Amino acid sequence: MTEQTTTPDTIGAADAPKWSRYKYPESLYKHGTLLLILLFLGYSLHFLNVDIGLLIGALGRFAGVVSDRYYPPDLEYVLDWGYLASILDTLQMSFLGGFAGVCLAIPLAWFSAWNVSPNRRVLFPLGRLGVISCRAIHETIWTILFVSVLGFGMLAGVSALTMFCIGFAGKLFADEIEAIDMGPVEAMRAAGASSFQVFLFAVVPQVRVAFTGIAIYTWDVAFRAATVVGFFGGGGMGWYLKRNVQQLENLRVAAIILSIIVMVLIAEFLSGWLRAAVNRAK
Repeated sequence: MTEQTTTPDTIGAADAPKWSRYKYPESLYKHGTLLLILLFLGYSLHFLNVDIGLLIGALGRFAGVVSDRYYPPDLEYVLDWGYLASILDTLQMSFLGGFAGVCLAIPLAWFSAWNVSPNRRVLFPLGRLGVISCRAIHETIWTILFVSVLGFGMLAGVSALTMFCIGFAGKLFADEIEAIDMGPVEAMRAAGASSFQVFLFAVVPQVRVAFTGIAIYTWDVAFRAATVVGFFGGGGMGWYLKRNVQQLENLRVAAIILSIIVMVLIAEFLSGWLRAAVNRAK
């Protein structure tokens, strides 16, 4: 009679779980959720009376409309000194609005971060309310409000971008603060440090690199929003775009759109390079 011996390899093979693609009831939840989403999308298309065939046909005619009305673009118009000055105005507006928004967003993020808020009963809800209020209103609405108060011009545009950047950067700053290591914070609190000292010496060293990257990204987003702000009365390239759209100067509109795309691409590459440099400096 032979005795069967077991080795670690045979034990591992016997105890290894069998792979299966779907397990019940996880598969039921997954496919049921997907089915509900598809049914909701189908009902939405039916309720909104969306004609898919008409939409596809319109997209097919889009290239013909662009070539007939917007080609060739009037590139001489965007090379005029007046328009080039408007590009500089847009850059200045985005920089000032982004810088002021980031500076104001830092204390609001400090107040609205639950783990390090100086006063959870008063400052925490005020900080949250400030960030949420700035995020809840679109930059175009901010522009209309400030234009109605301050009049047309870059002051209204900078003010609108500042409010937009407060909401955008404040939320990201607060999330970064709430994700820090609480060890240094508790140590400084135990040593009797004030709330400001805790924030300055225990929080800032942990988030300074992330804050720098967020500030760069905020300027990138502010530059994109500056053209929209200008369209509604904030000045810069957006004002030229609005004027030519209203005058049906399609060739000039095409040139302005191309210049905006070029400037956004340049801002994208510049902000990406700066963020990469910040990440390498960690």
